[in-house]
Amino acid sequence: MLTQSRVHLQTLVLLVFLVCPCQPVCVDVPSDTEAVLGKAHMLTCISCMRREEVKAKTRVDWYFLQKEDSPRIHIYKYEGDTPAELDGPFKGRLTWNGSQDLQDVSIEIVNVTHNDSGIYECQVFREFEFDFFTPSVSITKNFTLNVKEKATKDLTAIYSEIMMYVLLVFLTFWLLVEMVYCYRKISKSDELAQDTAY
Repeated sequence: MLTQSRVHLQTLVLLVFLVCPCQPVCVDVPSDTEAVLGKAHMLTCISCMRREEVKAKTRVDWYFLQKEDSPRIHIYKYEGDTPAELDGPFKGRLTWNGSQDLQDVSIEIVNVTHNDSGIYECQVFREFEFDFFTPSVSITKNFTLNVKEKATKDLTAIYSEIMMYVLLVFLTFWLLVEMVYCYRKISKSDELAQDTAY
């Protein structure tokens, strides 16, 4: 009995050491490249920090290019815990949708128009605060947004819907077969019990 409790204690200590170093994970997700006319659309930009305990001053700048060779328009800025929508074609239609820890620095376009098609650029500049020096990191992400009249159905969503119904039919059929099997087994055991009673 002493060895069993000792094994339980060792297992508990091992689990504590395995669970303690776990930390939240930041996943870099690409932005959707299709928007629907008249709807809201999220421009996703995720900039993961490897060490969250290090304090950093973060500045985020969003730019828009109508075409590849057109001039870059500064449409949104986040600096010093203050999001600021800038003058231009998006005035009054952009909202900050980033996270509090500034790993997700996304914005949302409200009431998408055909003129919103183009190239978007997200620039994240971080200046880390250490005692003696301040290193910095700059990350730039570009993606092209296409505006469509109607949303196109995602092929993955269609496949998953088909698989859901196939599984539903299969599992229902399997449950029916199991019920018939169990009913027959119970009937046979009842018949055997009645036969032995006489």
